[in-house]
Amino acid sequence: MSAVYSVKEIYIYPIKSLAGISLESANAEEMGFENDRRWMLINSENVHVTQREYPIMSQFYPQIAGDKIQIAFEGETHEFLINESLETPIASKVWEDKSEVFEVNKNSSKWFSDKLGFECRLVKINKIGARKHESSRTQETYNVSLADGYPYLLIGTESLDFLNSKLEEKITIKRFRPNIVVSTKNAHEEDNFKTFAIGGVQFKNIKPCGRCIMVNNDPQKGVIKKEPLKTLSKYRNVDNSVLFGTNIVSLNSGIIKVGDEVVF
Repeated sequence: MSAVYSVKEIYIYPIKSLAGISLESANAEEMGFENDRRWMLINSENVHVTQREYPIMSQFYPQIAGDKIQIAFEGETHEFLINESLETPIASKVWEDKSEVFEVNKNSSKWFSDKLGFECRLVKINKIGARKHESSRTQETYNVSLADGYPYLLIGTESLDFLNSKLEEKITIKRFRPNIVVSTKNAHEEDNFKTFAIGGVQFKNIKPCGRCIMVNNDPQKGVIKKEPLKTLSKYRNVDNSVLFGTNIVSLNSGIIKVGDEVVF
């Protein structure tokens, strides 16, 4: 018999705002899972580019193949080396956080620029501490990757099931771009998790995640719809923020796997 609280799914999103990759196991690091949101696209003002403005970004599908990341988009593919980057640092930001990043290579930047129809560059965060995020909740500062705020997003299965019970058109967990999906007993109980272990990794809950228009982008089609934000806002609106899932940090490194028990 499987544990009530166990890991059901694991995802990483190598390039911020592109599609994710489902994994059976992942290496948890301080900044998030290995290769999770270590890359992003920036525009000519060095500002990060996301699905909020360009829903079609959900149609770029990455895969990790050995020491390379391959991207598929509308029948074409492009690849670059995980460890490659140019030498000149770029001062960028993710929201209010300063982020030192490096362009991967000119060819990759041109490929994305051509496909998206505007000038952009593919950049990488190369070291721990190149971006720091201060939590408004705890006043602590965390070393983070290029994710919106925190290294990990955790969602309980019952939260999605409860939402789907209210929706005419059912959706998948992919709308919410979690890193870890765990089986739960009650909707949104993950909001109240404090510290817990998965495999040999200790995690700490920071705060529930406020959601934006991006969850209305149907990842299968790259089209913005009215749901699920419309329905969620009716019962998950707290202090003008629509909550779904919770932001967590890891307190040490290690491998976690699908099927691992969540231990409190």
